[in-house]
Amino acid sequence: MERYDMPSSSDCFEAATNLFGALVTDLASPEAGGLAHHEVEDLLEERGRDLLRQLFQDHLDLREKREQEAVEQRRPRVFGADGLLRPRLERGHGRLLATVFGTVTVSRCAWRHLEASNVHPADEVLSLPRGRHSHGLAHLTVRAAIRMSYDAAHETIVRRCGRVLGKRRLAGLLVEAARDIDGFYEARVFEPCTASTVLVLSADGKGIVMRPEALREVTRQAAAKRQHTFRTRLAAGEKSGRKRMATLGAVYDTEPAPRRPHDVITPPGGFADGHVRRPGPVARSKWLVGSVEQDAEHVIAQVFDHAQARDPDHRRTWVVLVDGARHQLDLVQAEARLHGIDVHIVIDIIHVLEKAWSAAWCFHRPGDKTVEDWVATHALAILNGDAEEVANDLQAQADQAGLTSEQRHGVDTCVRYLRGNIDFLHYDQALAAGWPIATGIIEGTARHLIADRLDIGGARWGPAGAEAVLKLRAPTANGDLEAYWRHHIAAEHRRLYPSDQDQYGLIA
Repeated sequence: MERYDMPSSSDCFEAATNLFGALVTDLASPEAGGLAHHEVEDLLEERGRDLLRQLFQDHLDLREKREQEAVEQRRPRVFGADGLLRPRLERGHGRLLATVFGTVTVSRCAWRHLEASNVHPADEVLSLPRGRHSHGLAHLTVRAAIRMSYDAAHETIVRRCGRVLGKRRLAGLLVEAARDIDGFYEARVFEPCTASTVLVLSADGKGIVMRPEALREVTRQAAAKRQHTFRTRLAAGEKSGRKRMATLGAVYDTEPAPRRPHDVITPPGGFADGHVRRPGPVARSKWLVGSVEQDAEHVIAQVFDHAQARDPDHRRTWVVLVDGARHQLDLVQAEARLHGIDVHIVIDIIHVLEKAWSAAWCFHRPGDKTVEDWVATHALAILNGDAEEVANDLQAQADQAGLTSEQRHGVDTCVRYLRGNIDFLHYDQALAAGWPIATGIIEGTARHLIADRLDIGGARWGPAGAEAVLKLRAPTANGDLEAYWRHHIAAEHRRLYPSDQDQYGLIA
């Protein structure tokens, strides 16, 4: 195509040049010489944003002129995604675009058909979003709203960008921004590992306070039937029935780090001088996932699918860390059978220790310092692979002490827990093999993904908003937010502009 005369850039950017000149004049004035530094900052922040917005607007106006000249040079045949020819050309069709600098107007040519929607080839070149708000503004919204309340995020955006976004639309942008996360990780290729590297999977659940209409039906019905002791607060052991359970999953790699029981638990009397604990395994290449809309079965399936992608030939050792919830164990075993992989299920040692401490207070007075050695003795026995013997010993101690059913409640709970999970308490084998035996990664995930944001005071969530925030916090915790955002923009472009148009030389 022959080159056409280009508009003068000095003419196109005259408005921005005038704003810049006015700003320079004001900064050089005697009045500005008396401003404190923070007042200069405020002046530059406000006037500088106006200047950047005008530069953006002038650039868009220049593109409009170039597009009009391009269609004058060569009249293209423009088709829509529906395959229909748009033969009629109309100039000057405008739409608003809210950006991080303020709101600008995008004017471009429209190609029309009486029985079909208009086609704007310039929109594809600019990769304009579906709605009014730019990808840059949506990105800023995501980074703010996944860390702070909607009110605080909205205030932050208004302070930086002006009034370009309402709080309701802020929530909508988050939902739209999270739509490609599953596809992003399905396409992700992770660094291969040697067969000796342990592949660790873990899952857990945590409740999120929801609006009444967003509760699962079972929870809503149970809350309606529940009778509370007090009118203004909950009594001990009572639940409010306001939470919906979110399921979290984690997958990571770790090199084996063999240890002994006393590397985990300090023995009674402490260590001899010079003793050095062997370090435990260190997690790397951590991947996190979570959902409040999908059930635990779906999330655990995602965890296994991700692990399968890391080790498709099942050459590595798979270790699954759980807290002992029966439903969770059943789902893990079902997924292992589905994937044809032998997994080693290990129950979190911290949960076992909590049960041991509950049993300890059945035999000790509050404040008794000997309770610590009592717990350490039984914990070391459990770590040595003697969980069954510990359960028998606790039951015998309670019988000999003549404790009532109420007094021995902690003991009975501990005994049932140990015996019910005896197949998953082979800590002697896990320590010798160098596997992790604690769910610190998934517990930290529950804190980072949910508690730090979704549990802030006064928050009541709908399922879509909670799901979006939870899913967007996961790639942030994985260190993948920027890579995901590039993937999301590319996916959004393909959705909005699926067919290649004749771009008739739109030069920007």
